Amino acid sequence: MAAMNVLWVFAHPEPRSLSGTLRADGERALRDLGHEVRTTDLYAMRWNPVVDRSDFTAEDGERLVVGDASERAHCGGTLSPDIRAQQDDLRWADAVVLQFPLWWYGMPAILKGWFDRVFVKGFAYGVRDPETHRTRRYGDGLLRGTRALAVVTAGAPEPSIGPRGLNGDIELLLFPLLHGTLFYTGMDALPPFVVAGADRMSEDGCTEASERLKERLRALPDAEPIAFRPQNGGDYDDDLVLRPQVMPGGSGLGVHVRA
Repeated sequence: MAAMNVLWVFAHPEPRSLSGTLRADGERALRDLGHEVRTTDLYAMRWNPVVDRSDFTAEDGERLVVGDASERAHCGGTLSPDIRAQQDDLRWADAVVLQFPLWWYGMPAILKGWFDRVFVKGFAYGVRDPETHRTRRYGDGLLRGTRALAVVTAGAPEPSIGPRGLNGDIELLLFPLLHGTLFYTGMDALPPFVVAGADRMSEDGCTEASERLKERLRALPDAEPIAFRPQNGGDYDDDLVLRPQVMPGGSGLGVHVRA
């Protein structure tokens, strides 16, 4: 197994939580396997999650068009230093672990703000292939080749976040992250690692969750990513709609994953 550079992005305010224990055990396991690990602890570093003109050195009074301003700043090397540092870590990484609790059906605002500020135009999206002139996204993004594993704790019990559970199927709940962010930017999105019932977990349950996570991390270099359909793989027409012969009659988020 080849050694990897792994960036662990942690978004939980309490290091003594189950999430904190899983992170510590997971990072230790990765290092024991010979991987290099860097940590971005968003709460500990008091990460600013709010996009504003100071990110891009935009002139006061100038109308701020975020996509254009971020692209100019990225290409000109004038993004704020905290953003550039995170982008350097992403360039360094062969794999990214994104760890967060599921709050109100999504990631904490501080992690959403990390994506908003770091994944700027020209770095994570918005570049065209010089030969085909197609925008590079959904399997052909600029972060292609980087593996990504979401490690998620949820308070709901496991049956309720399954396909017929009241809280919804967890992999569909995470579709915006797995497909709309990670796969969009070219990353290989791995099936998420989910710990259900985290708020009421016994000590034995915590130990079992930690062992399961270590097992997933051992497979990090070789695990099969989710088989999302690439935008430019022939399944979609020019309007980015599945062709009639692909999953005929099918609809919903699941049609974007190859069986």
